[in-house]
Parts: sequence; structure tokens; C-alpha cells
Amino acid sequence: MTAEAAVPDPEAQSGHPVTGLDDVVHQRVRLGILTITHEARRVEFGYLRLQLQLTAGNLSQHLGVLENAGLVRVEKGYEGRRGRTWVTLTAAGNTALAEEIGRLKQLIARVETTAGTDR
Repeated sequence: MTAEAAVPDPEAQSGHPVTGLDDVVHQRVRLGILTITHEARRVEFGYLRLQLQLTAGNLSQHLGVLENAGLVRVEKGYEGRRGRTWVTLTAAGNTALAEEIGRLKQLIARVETTAGTDR
């Protein structure tokens, strides 16, 4: 046993960072919804649809998953005579996004530290 192997690795005890990725958050479209909503604080359905290049039905399904998980709040109302749907992050949504970004940063760091080594 080498000296390096004798030192407990905190990551080894908690598993590889990829095991902490949240399937609800990590899916490409839902991660996009969460990040855009985080940036804007409150975002209109049509804006999300255009930015993520989705059909209305596809976006609705992803919003339903996020809403059922308690990560976003969807509000329907009117702006003038036109119906609008607004999306905001919940506190749980902010936390889930921050945790996901933290895991992704861990993964990036692992790749970057091994990128220069010969394998």
C-alpha cells in the first residue's frame, strides 16, 4: 500500500460526483429552464420556448416535471387581454440548481486535473 492510498479520500467515501447529479435537474431542457429562470428571476413561457427552441407542448411537459418536483412555480394570468404563463424558481429550485452546478464543477475539475497527464 502506498502512502497515497493510506490517506482517505473524502470523494471516495461519498462516491463519484456524477452519482450526485439529479436526473430531474440535469436533463438538458430542464437545466436550461432552471438557469434561464434563475437569471431572469421571473420568465414568460414564450421567452423560454424561443430560447430553448421547443414546442409549446414539449416545454409544458418539462415545466410540469419541474413544478411537480417543487422546483418552479407556474403562474397563469393576463397581460392586457392576452393570456400569459410566468415561471419562477422556488427556494428548492435555487438550491437544486446550485447543487447541480457544484457537482458539474467537481466533474470539470477532475477532467482538467487529468487533462495534462499521459494515460
